[in-house]
Amino acid sequence: MKVTQSWVLTMTTLSLFATPSFAQDANDNIPQLPSDLIEDPHVREELGINEFTAPSIRLIFDDLEQLAPLPVKETKHDLPERMPLDRSDLSIEIGFLIAEGFLAVENNTLDDIEGIAKELSRYGKALGAGERVNRHAASLLDHAKNDRPDELKAELAATQKDVEIELVQLRDADLAHLISFGGWIRALECASLAVEKNFTEERASQLFREDIADYYEQIIGSLDPRVSERKHMLAMREICAGLKNDMTLASDEEPTEAQVKEISTQSKKLADLALSRGQ
Repeated sequence: MKVTQSWVLTMTTLSLFATPSFAQDANDNIPQLPSDLIEDPHVREELGINEFTAPSIRLIFDDLEQLAPLPVKETKHDLPERMPLDRSDLSIEIGFLIAEGFLAVENNTLDDIEGIAKELSRYGKALGAGERVNRHAASLLDHAKNDRPDELKAELAATQKDVEIELVQLRDADLAHLISFGGWIRALECASLAVEKNFTEERASQLFREDIADYYEQIIGSLDPRVSERKHMLAMREICAGLKNDMTLASDEEPTEAQVKEISTQSKKLADLALSRGQ
């Protein structure tokens, strides 16, 4: 699976499947996507950035490699056996599952991949992308069995992109951002606790990405009102706005332990809300 091909297919299907809410004034409503979270470095130059381009969960985790080992067990969330009824909740939880795959690779707990692949297949089917996700799930199991971490990362990234393609075709393309959002929340929760437990200014600097918090705060606000105005979505948007302020440092300012603790606290609240299914 070549990620570039996934991006090209996504972009070429936009004109066929764009929804009215995104068709109007699209160029004016696109939040500024952090350039280092674009999976294919040629996308910006060749195809441009549009409302369907979501940050790569793989690149989010690439920024956190130096924080390993990440406290996966201490921050683990058990997803209910019952599937979410709302597709936006399904999307966020798929993002969590993809993030769990990257965490398993980062912490070298590849035995966890089997359970993650099984859940991804279940969620992919519920979202309408079962065939695509099943292919990736089989490859994930093979790469884990044969201890191929780099291939696992590539397969997880390809899974995210293929689900995005399916969402475009199902006219749910705005939900692709919620997959990425779920992955970022899970990454931030683990990373911020890792830094809180072992603080250095250098490690802490990895957390201070106000541009990412700002991006997701704007993305939530740009979703269909039936999604963006759900109670837990409004609360998550408010937390993202607060994180943007918490993560902003002056040019001569160094991160502090108190700031890291606040980011960790807010990221835990954000994760709990993301998995609350609006309850």
